[in-house]
Amino acid sequence: MSDLVLPEALRGVEPVRSIRTPARLEYTFTAGQATSRFLRGISRKKILGERCGVCGKVILPPRGSCPNDGVPTSEQVELPDRGIVTTFCVVNVKFSGSAMELPYVCATVVPDGSDMGLFGMVQEIPFDQIRMGMRVEAVWVDDDDLTHDLASIKWWRPTGEPDADYESYREHV
Repeated sequence: MSDLVLPEALRGVEPVRSIRTPARLEYTFTAGQATSRFLRGISRKKILGERCGVCGKVILPPRGSCPNDGVPTSEQVELPDRGIVTTFCVVNVKFSGSAMELPYVCATVVPDGSDMGLFGMVQEIPFDQIRMGMRVEAVWVDDDDLTHDLASIKWWRPTGEPDADYESYREHV
């Protein structure tokens, strides 16, 4: 590896080793009809998508139109709370307010029958055993704790089923 040559104005300047600054984002989101149906389903432990009438893909979470064809979607599809890990990330960095023990895994899970995935944590397995194609199922919060958001799915856990064939999820990687 070659040595980095700094411009004259930066030579001898102490390098920045860290920055600590507050960060906060505040926003208001108003769910439309499709998203509201999806969130009401989540509050009943149901994953609801919508099928496009042109391409036939099942959109999740639904937004009321197909992102591929731009046409309205209206056919409701109830999906199982089982699916395939398509991509994942091992988190090794603690952030402010996090109660999670490091390391942990966040993943995109494509529920069976869906053409899009949901993002969530994978638990109940050592982080270094999680892999693409792993079959998982949702672990829901207790009924008294269900809400109209994805926090109602605590995490995803392995089902013990054989891994999915790569060809079955390669378009989701």
